[in-house]
Amino acid sequence: MALTQVDQGLLGTNAQYTGFKNRIINGAMVIDQRNAGASITPTSGQYSVDRWNFYLTQASKFTAQQSSTAAIGFVNSLKVTSSSAYSVVASDYFFLDQSIEGYNVSDLGWGTANAKTVTLSFWVQSSLTGTFGGCVGTYNAGRSYPFTYTISAANTWEQKSVTIAGDTSGTWPTTNAGSIALYFGLGAGSTYSGTAGSWSGGNYYSATGAVSVVGTSGATFYITGVQLEKGSTATSFDYRPFGTELMLCQRYYQKSFNQSVSSGTAAYLGGLHTVSWGDGNAAGFVWQVSMRADPTVTLYPTASTLSGYVNSGGTDRVASATYPSERGVSFIAVTSGSANNFTRFQYTASAEL
Repeated sequence: MALTQVDQGLLGTNAQYTGFKNRIINGAMVIDQRNAGASITPTSGQYSVDRWNFYLTQASKFTAQQSSTAAIGFVNSLKVTSSSAYSVVASDYFFLDQSIEGYNVSDLGWGTANAKTVTLSFWVQSSLTGTFGGCVGTYNAGRSYPFTYTISAANTWEQKSVTIAGDTSGTWPTTNAGSIALYFGLGAGSTYSGTAGSWSGGNYYSATGAVSVVGTSGATFYITGVQLEKGSTATSFDYRPFGTELMLCQRYYQKSFNQSVSSGTAAYLGGLHTVSWGDGNAAGFVWQVSMRADPTVTLYPTASTLSGYVNSGGTDRVASATYPSERGVSFIAVTSGSANNFTRFQYTASAEL
């Protein structure tokens, strides 16, 4: 029986539409486990919506949050608002980043003669117009491909795409380590801005001459529908079920709190309840999803926002997760605990790149 093009795609004969098409996780900005939509003034390395974090050399220059302002076909975006008119110097950088695990890009063959071409596409809106910049590079620096895109009309959603020839040089891990990093520049000095359109050995986060969002007080920048896919053509956004997208995010960060509750909030809902043993320590637990690596675990009592505590026998006690692994926690070590107490706690676990 002859197959239609749609049939071929479903059966996996069309390489553009098989498997994990979009290598970006949470590209539609729908998962926000940490902040539940609240605005943050990020510190360097801090996450806003899941899998997207910010790096910056100067504090308090912008705020960020999940937004319901979105392009047609999307529900959310990530919004950045400049807090002042800051003039970047040569050594400054401000950028939005997602780092991609090596397992998720191993088929691209970067660092070899068979490196595959990829296409980046996204929807963007800003109160500013002009030539903006970003970069695709190695997670641990060393290889960079700066790119530019133009925002033609202020406060109007526009779709952009950039085709990038696969890099035949450099080291691109194919394990659970960081491999490809994607940066969207919000302002970068000359030290961290490179010539757009080619690979280099420089450590860049944006393109030379790009618009600086932090350079205009009150400037806004929205982004959503971010997709990085194999091939030289941008295709339709790879929508995944909410539950699937959440599980992809939970490989890197997960919490016991309900999804609508910010991490670290005093809340009983979603919390874990157990009974302490003879030595006062409490039973362990398994993760909702296996994590990328052994995570950093933070415990919270259910009735307060104390960090590094559980509530045992009605008292908040210092506690820690013992032997956290990719699969779970062996037990909860409780300071000054006693046997047979009802122990309540919430947790967050991070195995981010």
